[in-house]
Amino acid sequence: MDLRWWGNLLGYQATWFITVIAAGRGLWWPGVLAALAFAAWQLALANDRRRMFVLLALALPVGAIVDGALALGGMLRYAAAVPALPAGGAPLWILGLWLAFAATLQCSLAFLQRRRWLAAAFGAIGAPLAYLGAAQGWQAVVFAAPSWPTLLALAGAWALALPVLATIARPAP
Repeated sequence: MDLRWWGNLLGYQATWFITVIAAGRGLWWPGVLAALAFAAWQLALANDRRRMFVLLALALPVGAIVDGALALGGMLRYAAAVPALPAGGAPLWILGLWLAFAATLQCSLAFLQRRRWLAAAFGAIGAPLAYLGAAQGWQAVVFAAPSWPTLLALAGAWALALPVLATIARPAP
């Protein structure tokens, strides 16, 4: 594991913390700036910039659909919810996290590219835990009561989305 791998892993973690802590305090823009900076840095370092750009571009509508549906369906309520796409849907800071997370799929999480079942399991388990951490640690999101249907929806959505994004991240043969 080289310096780039560690930079990707730690850079994403720093972006996640900046984003959820700021959102929990009602600020959407620090997370967006952190995510854009991290994504730009990873794009500049990417071996295949075109593929990374496509991956980043596709992560945004996937995030808008997943988190937008959860918000519009009343399953999640986001702190710093404005601005959002669509109105009342996924806030820009959560879309920034989707962008930043996608940037890990060619580096620190590249092992998921050829392991779809592992990517699905990673999404189904990791995503609900990350949302719970954002909710309980920094009040960046609030789950509708009871929370288990929301956790199941997150697990299902991420179990579908992550293998698709990981496959897109895979280098051409």
